[in-house]
Amino acid sequence: MVDHEARGALSRIRLGLLLLAAVVLTACGAAEPTWAPDAEVSRSVYQHDGPTAITLFTVVGAKRGTGAHSGLLINAPSQRAMFDPAGTFYHPHLPERNDVHFGMSDAAVAFYIDYHARVTYDVIEQTVLVSPQVAELALARVQAYGAVAKAHCADSITDILRDLPGFEDAPNSMFPKKVMKWFGELSGVTTQFHSDDSPDDNGRLVNAPILLLN
Repeated sequence: MVDHEARGALSRIRLGLLLLAAVVLTACGAAEPTWAPDAEVSRSVYQHDGPTAITLFTVVGAKRGTGAHSGLLINAPSQRAMFDPAGTFYHPHLPERNDVHFGMSDAAVAFYIDYHARVTYDVIEQTVLVSPQVAELALARVQAYGAVAKAHCADSITDILRDLPGFEDAPNSMFPKKVMKWFGELSGVTTQFHSDDSPDDNGRLVNAPILLLN
């Protein structure tokens, strides 16, 4: 009788642990791999004539100032692309491969900012100029990184940056505000603040440019 009760209790504990694991996995969210065809990516390559640079975007709560999301824009000689790990950003004319969005023209970057900025969230844009070699290395790293699981936007970005010359001391943090603070202390960084009074469901209401490459 004792053994039967013990086995029953053990089964209940195991079931509880399985249910807890399921809840945790649901909360974290699995990575969502996406792989646009070669033809779409090749057609959407955008080369920006500005200086080679790495730009960190941080989405911050307008009232409490808490960090909500991080994204990384890389302007390399070969092309300019956006790494939006575990993000919801999307445009049909910007092909995506595992959180890397191609075709980031000025209109596309403006749309990225407008997509995130709303009455409840502001966007902080921080840019550091880098050598063409570092920019190309960063671009290669984001393309090789793979799809990122939910809630891991900040630490995936710092994981990538730590492999780049000049960014080796990037903190290992899951908090976008901590990464933003560190990035803001880099030499030569420039910062822009973006706010918007559009509704909280901004992601559905923003009018996306029809042809972002024009």
